[in-house]
Amino acid sequence: MKAVILAAGMGTRLGTLVPKPLSSLIDEKTILDFQIERLSKVLDIDNIIIVVGYKKEIIMEKSPQLMFVYNNAYAQTNTAKSLLIALKKISEDVIWLNGDVFFDEKVLDLLLNTESSCSLVDQKKCGEEEVKYNLNNKGFVHNISKMVQNAKGECLGINLIRKKDLSLFRDELERVDNKDYFEKALESLTVSNRLALQPVDVGPFYCNEIDYEEDLQDVKNYILKHNVTSSF
Repeated sequence: MKAVILAAGMGTRLGTLVPKPLSSLIDEKTILDFQIERLSKVLDIDNIIIVVGYKKEIIMEKSPQLMFVYNNAYAQTNTAKSLLIALKKISEDVIWLNGDVFFDEKVLDLLLNTESSCSLVDQKKCGEEEVKYNLNNKGFVHNISKMVQNAKGECLGINLIRKKDLSLFRDELERVDNKDYFEKALESLTVSNRLALQPVDVGPFYCNEIDYEEDLQDVKNYILKHNVTSSF
């Protein structure tokens, strides 16, 4: 299995001077540090790939032991095309996540213990800016977008595609527009019933995508309250 971290974007909503994955959370440990540490507990570190773009040298210098792929069109494209670049180099199961997600260690086990392709979700009332989902009559994800009505909850930015679905997913990433998020490809496949995407409820575990300053502060408060540490 491979893991892909999407870290090519400019993170303009958070307004940092460094790429958003390098935002500090505690004791100079960054979002990316926590992600790499958690991933390296479930797969070999040689199997972690980071897609870089904006200020790529800073990320690469900080984690020289990892494998990188470069999206040289990061300013004109979005996460769909960044993910596609990485997936073209992969021919096995792959877990991927946005580079701004902080999550409990147990979260990855939830996904890895699922036999089908899957997406980490919660069940809550969502706002306009959150990527939402609903389900079909078989209990699989039927739609993923910010526009979903009567949503079950939020898609949390961590997903797993099984090898048998990889070619189908790559083809759909090719078809979507340059400015689309990867969720657009998942939406097209699930709405047309070409992909059975299982929702994996995060349950009692913590997972937060850091888009704004208040998200960053929420994560920092969680780390302090629960005495979360990183050895990375």
